[in-house]
Formats: sequence, C-alpha cells, structure tokens
Amino acid sequence: MSILTLFVVIPALMLLGLWQAKSLNQVRGVMVAGASCLLALSVWLTIYFVQQRAAGNTDVMLLTASTPWFKPLNIAYSVGVDGISVVMLLLSSIIVFTGTFASWQLKPMTKEYFLWFTLLSTGVYGFFICTDMFTMFMFYEVALIPMYLLIGVWGSGNKEYAAMKLTLMLMGGSALLILGILGIYYFSGATTMNVNEIAAMHNIPVETQKVFFPFIFIGFGVLGALFPFHTWSPDGHASAPTAVSMLHAGVLMKLGGYGCFRVAMYLLPDAAYELAWIFLILTTISVVYGAFSACVQTDLKYINAYSSVSHCGLVLFALLMMTRTSCTGAILQMLSHGLMTALFFALIGMIYGRTHTRDIRYLDGLMKIMPFLAVGYVVAGLANLGLPGFSGFIAEMTIFVGSFENGDTFHRAATIIACTSIVVTAVYILRVVGKILYGEVKNPHYLELTDATWDERVAVICLIACVAGLGLFPMWASNVISDAVGPILANII
Repeated sequence: MSILTLFVVIPALMLLGLWQAKSLNQVRGVMVAGASCLLALSVWLTIYFVQQRAAGNTDVMLLTASTPWFKPLNIAYSVGVDGISVVMLLLSSIIVFTGTFASWQLKPMTKEYFLWFTLLSTGVYGFFICTDMFTMFMFYEVALIPMYLLIGVWGSGNKEYAAMKLTLMLMGGSALLILGILGIYYFSGATTMNVNEIAAMHNIPVETQKVFFPFIFIGFGVLGALFPFHTWSPDGHASAPTAVSMLHAGVLMKLGGYGCFRVAMYLLPDAAYELAWIFLILTTISVVYGAFSACVQTDLKYINAYSSVSHCGLVLFALLMMTRTSCTGAILQMLSHGLMTALFFALIGMIYGRTHTRDIRYLDGLMKIMPFLAVGYVVAGLANLGLPGFSGFIAEMTIFVGSFENGDTFHRAATIIACTSIVVTAVYILRVVGKILYGEVKNPHYLELTDATWDERVAVICLIACVAGLGLFPMWASNVISDAVGPILANII
C-alpha cells in the first residue's frame, strides 16, 4: 500500500472517531488531531518530493501504486503524485486545518457538521492522489455531494436555493464528465483507465478528441467557474458557513482547473491545441466579468465570490495559453488563490459573527473595534490585489509573462484584456477596506464587540503566514510545479 493512501485512511478514521464522539470537546479533539496529522503528512510529502528532485530523481510520478478494483472495465485504485498533486495536497491540508479552528464555535449539530466537512475533504484528498480516471471521478463526486447539506442546513441567507442550484449545476458537469471519461476509455483502445498510461499511447483520433474534449473541459470547468457556467458559485459561497466557504473556494474549485489540465488537455492534446481559442475567449470573459461584478456588490461574501470567479478564470486562462511559464503560473495561482480566499472567507465569517451583517453599507470603523481582524483583512486585500511580497503577485506575474510569450496578436490581445482585472481588483479591494475598516463608528452597538478569540487567531495567523511565505519564498513551489508541467505540455505541443 502506498503511503498516499493515508490521505484517505486518516479522514476515514476521523469519520469513525466523530461518529463515536459523545461531547463537543471530543468532536473538536478528533478534528484537531486528524487535521494536524494530515497537515504533517502533506508537509512531509512536500519535503520528500523536493528532496527527490534535488537528488536527481526524474520520474514524473512518485510513490505510485495500483490495485485492481473492477476488472471488467479495467478500473484500478491507482495512486501517485507529481509536483502539481503535491502542492494541491499541501493546500488542502492547510485549509482543512485552519477551517477546523474557524468552525470552533459553530452550533448547532457540531458533530454532524464536522462529519460532512470531513467527508468533503476525503473526496478532495482522494481526487488529488488518484491517477485512474474513474477513481478520480468517484472521489470528485464524494467531494461534491456533502456541499448540499453543508449549505442547506448550516448556511445562511437563501441557503436552500443556493444549495440546490450548486448541486444541480455541478451534477450537470458530472454528467458531461462521465460521458467524456467513457469516450476516452473506449476510443483510446486502452486496457486501463490510468491517466498516464492512456496519455503515453496517444492514439485517439483527432476528430474523436474534438468530440469529447468539450465534455471533459466544460465538465471540470463548471467547478472552475468557467463562463457562463459560473452562476452557482456566488450564491453557493454567500450562503455557505465559514469553513465550507474556505474549503469550497480554496480547494474544491481547484479540482476544476486540475481536472482540465490533467485529464482534458493531457489526454486529448490535439483537440486542446485546436479548440483552445474558444475556451480562451470564455475564460477571458470570466476574468474581466468577475472583477467588474465584484465592484458593484455590497455583500462581503458576494464580493469575494465574484473575485474568485475572476481568479479561477485566470487559472483556466493561463492553462489554455499552453506555455510552460503560464501553466506554472496557473498552478501557482491555484495555490495562492486557495490561501487568499480562505483567509478572506475566514475573516468575513468572523466579522459577520459579531456584527450580524455582511453589507458594507452598514459596516464602518472596525479597525478601532477589532484591530486584529481588521489588520488581517487588510493583509488579505493587499495579497488579493497582487502586492509584491505576497503570493498573489508571484502567481499573476508568472501568468501574464507566460501568456505574453505567445507571439500572435490573438493571444497577446487576450493577455492585455485579462491584465485589466488587476486594476479593477485594486478598485474594489481598496473601496471595501476604506469603507468598513476606517472612519468613525456610526453604530453604537459595535463599540461593545470583541476582537478575535484564540481559535480564530490560530486560523488567521496560519493563513497569513502561508500567503506571505509563498510570496517571499516562491522558488521551491515554482520549480516543483514547473517540473510537473513540462511532461504534460510536451504531450500537447
């Protein structure tokens, strides 16, 4: 058994522990112990992977293992990681760990909430470690299903509508995915569903690729907020409880970009090369539309949700540019945005828990009342608008430099249009920071509010440290990701 299986076994043990827990303290203890183990495992895996690369190990995938599961369709439980998988597992474990502390005071039905939250994280971990298409799809579905209950039961606002809309749209994407996966399997003539083995065969006819590429790319793109299939995202984020918003925007949406690159573009390279321009137009619209939409919102969660549409659109945009630099930037953006948006949603949830409003028209002077949370919000905002020294700057500059490497007019025009999102992002971030944090406190009830508790400080400090750490020391992640991007691009271009 590969050590990677621990990423599924540990959450399974957490589910068992939560089921047996009899008190709130036991529930919290199980969550902290399990999340800490997963974080330690992902940190060890990252260090091990970097050491293997430094030692000259050039294998594309490490820690591979495969066990037959359903022989009639050649389905196997196959696992393995490359640089992309490693950083995604690290991101997931950080969000699960900090999300646990962000949900420390959640009531009612805390036990049931954490059961569904852990099941959601199980699907995410399983998706990132698997190399078998069908097993990936299975874990993908496991990650989606708990969202309905987490939003519908523990959410806020128009939560039933948001939960139903999210579930139906993502299930529609899943229907496209299963058709695309079966099409790849049958028309490749493969005797396996292993992604790497099918890619090595490279024998799917171009016309067939053109048929199934849209199924896979749109199927994953729905989760990656691809325009015009993004409409579930703002409602879902706005209604979800804090930690669910953190995991959803920070990690779950990254399954979309990961799947588009790992499955759609890797296995259907000719179609990806020929049809990229269509989806490049859609992703450019996502980037600009999301930024402008965030400008006109008054709800803090909706602002961050539309910001996520823009930033996740930038991931797909960079992948479709198909240069090594742009694709490296896309994965860096997945890592950076995951940390930044988790920090934003955590802070928004903490502010909402005290003021009972997310409407920026009724929030003011928070810096005087809750300085720790206010400073954290400023840091998150500066990282989001791409200030040097934070992760957002590294990711976005890598994307735009890599995208501009394409010498033709179409790609460079799309890059220039996408660059406008930087200015628009600065507008809505600075507008919100100035409105809610500074000035006089107009609501006298706000003077009675308290600042962050110890559990909230743990979550915020961890996320700020990660955002700043990646911004100040990005080369380890960039090198690991670039090594993994190379073989996939070589199969496309």
